[in-house]
Amino acid sequence: MLSERIVTGALRILNRSYLGQQPANVDQLPAPLPGKQYTLYLHVPFCERLCPYCSFNRFLYGEERARTYFKSLRTELERSADLGYHFATLYIGGGTPTILIDELCETIDLAKRLFPEIKEVSAETSPNHITEATIEALKDRVDRFSVGVQSFDDTLLNQMARYDKYGCGEKVFERVQMAAGRFHSLNVDMIFNFPSQSRAILERDIEMVKATGANQTTFYPLMASPKNRRELARTIGAIDFAREAEYYRIVCDGLAPEFEPASAWTFSKEKGGMIDEYIVDYDEYVGLGSGALSFLGSRIYNNTFSLSDYSRRIDEGRTPIEKMGKPYNRKARMRYRFVTDLFGLRLDKARFQRDFGVPVERGLWAELAFMRMAGGIATDTPTEITLTPTGRYLLLVMMRETLAASNDHRDHARELLPAEEKLLLNDDGVQSCCADGTVFEVPLEGYALTVGEPEAAMEECRAVC
Repeated sequence: MLSERIVTGALRILNRSYLGQQPANVDQLPAPLPGKQYTLYLHVPFCERLCPYCSFNRFLYGEERARTYFKSLRTELERSADLGYHFATLYIGGGTPTILIDELCETIDLAKRLFPEIKEVSAETSPNHITEATIEALKDRVDRFSVGVQSFDDTLLNQMARYDKYGCGEKVFERVQMAAGRFHSLNVDMIFNFPSQSRAILERDIEMVKATGANQTTFYPLMASPKNRRELARTIGAIDFAREAEYYRIVCDGLAPEFEPASAWTFSKEKGGMIDEYIVDYDEYVGLGSGALSFLGSRIYNNTFSLSDYSRRIDEGRTPIEKMGKPYNRKARMRYRFVTDLFGLRLDKARFQRDFGVPVERGLWAELAFMRMAGGIATDTPTEITLTPTGRYLLLVMMRETLAASNDHRDHARELLPAEEKLLLNDDGVQSCCADGTVFEVPLEGYALTVGEPEAAMEECRAVC
């Protein structure tokens, strides 16, 4: 699809420009604008096992370091309240936010005390954490509960290194069914366009989602940074973008009419529900936690990825912000609004003109012309622009490339982690252990890493080696 290739190429150039990071020279996040509401993102970077396709900031779980981390996260949360922020929504992602349910509940309760204006809370989880105890603990705290399933197909689950973690597709299905009807919104996260995913597998996945009783589902295209694409090609096969549009049509057709599009890749049974991409409703957000991003004013701020550095900065009363991007110029802000609004399926022309001082037809005439030529515009009235199915797919591509660029940024950030923390980035049975310039392979169970004590950790590692 020519339009997909044009969008992909253009976005890769633009994203490299604005996601480039420089050392931060700030003492804290910028103060909020009076009367403005923001969304709040909290990152919990721990998983019992690590999926090979995932580029998010995540580390192997250890209870001690996770409890230390949650304590630091709550301290950072309190400091954001001291700055005067008001948050309309709270989104908790990972990693696996439910990995320590008592710590998660304490963190949500604190957020609601600090920011009583929060009206919706979304939290991610993994299938193995769906238990009666977890559901009971969260049902009155969380409005949108999102389960990372990816696929119900056992072959794909094995390729994704999820079968051993969460069990067969039928077992995962039963876990999801346990949570159906227990939350205002139950979302099932899926992935399409895996190299070995056939049409039949995808169609069965769609039917399984519909049978779970969930009232929302997200079907992401398989996306990866350049580094991760190379790793995926080596392990499960190269991503075939040529069939992505076809598979997206299968998803849209298979979910209709029971599910209606709520964004380019989110489908809901009810209108107006909370969706995964919180930037659709709130174009500025605060991200707290290791590796979290904030977008405020016209700039991206990036917390340190290092667990030990994050907790140390918090303990010392310093900001965890390590990097920041260059400011978005006016044109870049307009493009950002264009993508986020249309990803949510509707661009409000009056809001666009109010915020930028020009109508969208003049400010982004080339972008609009491209969307029209590609057959992406469904309606263009004096008040709004909406999308055709082709347009929804093009916005999916735009968001795919934006998130892939973020993943590339995360890959570079991980390269700068202390050696002892790099040990927590793989779980294939062995871990690289660097001592005096020599790389050793040691069994995962052969050491116990304590974040915050790097020298002691490395001495322990050297002893094993």
